This record gives sequence, C-alpha cells and structure tokens, in this order.
Amino acid sequence: MEQRYELIREFRSGESSVSELAERYGMSRKTVYKWLSRYDEAGLEGLQDRSSRPHTQWRRTSEEIEEAVVELRQRYPSWGPDKLKRWLERHRPQLDWPARSTIGLILERANLSRRRRIRRHATPTTERIGEVRHPNQVWGIDFKGHFLCGDGSRCDPLTISDLASRYLLLCQVMDATNTAAVQQEMTRVFRQFGLPERIRSDNGSPFGSTGVGGLTRLSVWWIKLGIIPERIEAGKPQQNGSHERMHRTMKQDTAQPPAATLAGQQRRFDDFQRMFNEERSHQALDGATPADRYGPSPREFPERIEPWEYPGHLELRRADERGKIRWKQCRCRLGGALSGEVVGLEPVEGDFVKVWFGPVLLGVLDEHSARSNPRASKANSQWAPLQSPSGLLARRP
Repeated sequence: MEQRYELIREFRSGESSVSELAERYGMSRKTVYKWLSRYDEAGLEGLQDRSSRPHTQWRRTSEEIEEAVVELRQRYPSWGPDKLKRWLERHRPQLDWPARSTIGLILERANLSRRRRIRRHATPTTERIGEVRHPNQVWGIDFKGHFLCGDGSRCDPLTISDLASRYLLLCQVMDATNTAAVQQEMTRVFRQFGLPERIRSDNGSPFGSTGVGGLTRLSVWWIKLGIIPERIEAGKPQQNGSHERMHRTMKQDTAQPPAATLAGQQRRFDDFQRMFNEERSHQALDGATPADRYGPSPREFPERIEPWEYPGHLELRRADERGKIRWKQCRCRLGGALSGEVVGLEPVEGDFVKVWFGPVLLGVLDEHSARSNPRASKANSQWAPLQSPSGLLARRP
C-alpha cells in the first residue's frame, strides 16, 4: 500500500513519467495505469489487493448435473465415478456429463466418498489356470460365505457367473448346500442358459474331494453332461478372481446390513442380479454391461444323458458300489463318486495304465505297486506320480 501510494504521489507531483515509474518500481506501464485508475475511482481503498476469482464460472457444473450424480450414487453406494459416468451417459445421453475426476469431486463435496489409502501389495506369482476368451467357455461357481439375517436364519447364497462376460447367471439362497440341492439349481440354470464348456470352482464340498481326480458326484454329473470341471489351487481364490470380486460387490450392495428375513434377502439378490447384469458397467468389458456381451450357449441341456463311447483300444471297467475296479487280479479304488460308472484303461510304456473317465484323465496306475499291495484300500496306493490326478485332456466328442 505504501509503495503504491508513493507511486501515485510521484506521478501527481510531476516528478516522474509513467515509463520512469514502471522501471523504478519493476512493473509494466499497464500496471502503473491500473493503480492510477483505481486511485481515481476509490482513493486509498482502490490500492488494496482484490480477489482474482472470476465473476462468472462458465465451466461450473450445473446443479442438475450434481443432483443427478448424487442421486445415482445414493442409489448405488458401491459405484465409483467411472461406473456412474457410464450409466448416466447410457441412460441420459442428452446431457453433457463431466469427466470422471469432476464426478469424484462432486462426491467428495457431498461427503459420499473418501480418498483411499494407497497400499503396497506384493507382486502375485500365481497365473490364471486358463484364459477365458468367449461366453460360455468357463463358468464360475461358489457359495458366498454364509451370514445371518435379522431374524437369525442362516443365508447360504449359491452363485454362478460367466467368466468371459461377467454375466451373473444365478444368485440364489439355498435351503441346503449338498449335491442334490446344487444339482437341482444347476439344472434350472442349464435349461435356461444351456451348457458351458467348463465350470471353475474351489475344492470345497460339493465341488471337489480328496479322492482320485478330485471328483465328486456333482462333478461326475458335469462330466457326463460334457462339461469339464476346473478346480483352483487350494488357498488361491485369485484364480477365480472375477467371481470373487463379484461376491465382494454383492456383499456391499445386499448384505451390509442383511435383510430381516431370507425372503427379503432373496429379493435383494434378485435386484442386485438385474442391476449387475443390465446397468453396472465393467472396466474389463470396456465399459459395457454383462448383458451387452452375454448370450445363451448353443449346447442345450439333455433331458437324457447318453453313455460315453470310449475309443476301441481302451479296456473298459465298471466301478462297483464302493467305487473300485478289478485290474491285474487287484482291486483299485477310484472313489465313491464313480460307483457304478464305466472308466477306460489305456496301457502306456512299462507297467503303467492311464485311467480315463470320459475326457478326464484320473491318473496313472502302477502295476508293480498294485501287485505288491493287492488289498490296498487307500486311493493313492497304486497311483503312479506320472500324471496329475486332475489332468484334463480332450473334450467329449
């Protein structure tokens, strides 16, 4: 203020010209004229600093835009700026929606989001067990961890999704988690959407077992339908990552807190399934929804399952009621899941034979071990460590 007043005094006294004042005070001639003009208009108050904020903000987001963003976020609390923007552009294309960063600022101003703490994670070393290229190539199946509803009833939701399109095929509260209950629900899904090529699951019941090939009665049924079972490694849920990520979103949107009753929880699951498939965009799908990418499988569910036709060079054996077959005067245990089923034996080099159930290689039998322990009851007694018991080869012809 003192320097500006001194500049005004020197100019008014005629001691210095505008050019000389600009050079002496280290400013442009335009700035000198600015302070002279402000002093003439307002006196000493005109020499004070003024806010540089513009009088109008031509790029300010309109109230209509902000209200729409806030309303949609309140409707879907787990959606971030990217999904909100894609949904709004899809359903209200007549408006010019702001960038994702601006939507993020709108949410912060409305106290609907907070900045995440950046965490460092170790680089994963486990690769995916198979690349998924097209819909109905691989489905994921699992039980979402159980929880209690408001009335204390236990909720065990069974979920099935197509791993290529992320389409959620089933989200159902189950009365039981055994083979019969799961098979009943899967039959309904198969009739509606057709059959996939493979189904990926964890190793828990009723999807996997500790028997030969890890088969259960459920996975045996899949194989007879022409579906190859895939089981992730123990303790490696990331190998079924997209399905597990869906579970996390489902929990956030439907079970925090849970509904009062199982019926109310199922209604939440139904609404979530529709939203997840038809409205929620996915970055892995380039912003599309699962419904944009998914279509039913051309392989229809057969009401009658035809028996397998093994190649002529295989020796056939039917497992007894205890899941055992006779080979080389020995009884070899396959497991209860294969009781009554026909397997094929394929001789290989040495004293070994491959055991096939349809297109699935169960393992390799060692003739020497079988003869030295002809009454062994454990499944691994006669199996040679040449092939992984879960090795998967050709598909059903």
